[in-house]
Amino acid sequence: MPSPPPSIFTRIINGEIPCHKVYEDDKVLAFLDINPLAPGHTLVIPKEPAPTLDKLSDVSAAAIGRILPRLCRAVMRATGTSDYNLLQNNGAAAHQEVMHVHFHIIPKPGGGGSQGLGIDWPAAKIDHTAGAQLASAIAAAV
Repeated sequence: MPSPPPSIFTRIINGEIPCHKVYEDDKVLAFLDINPLAPGHTLVIPKEPAPTLDKLSDVSAAAIGRILPRLCRAVMRATGTSDYNLLQNNGAAAHQEVMHVHFHIIPKPGGGGSQGLGIDWPAAKIDHTAGAQLASAIAAAV
């Protein structure tokens, strides 16, 4: 079976597609989103081509974890905002469009407004018995 074509992010990493780069090291690349939800909307990607976070190596995950707070501070300073969303989706059903791990740093300009990320969060009440069983199952899987 042939391997899938490289994602747009792999092509950006390889220099085949230009980007507005804000950070790069040997494991991570960060650049402005070309369809921003707000000015400063930045994508942070590992250079490792993992489709979802659970498939990413510990080394690449640590590299992103090390730089992500610094990039958030830089985006806030550069845009003059103090509020932002950090978004990371895994899988098509979870609204992931590019199957290469990526984090969005999305500034939320003051006063809310229409810029930035809008979220509908249909929360439900937890069933504590089922919750205890699920927590034990997750803890055992770690």
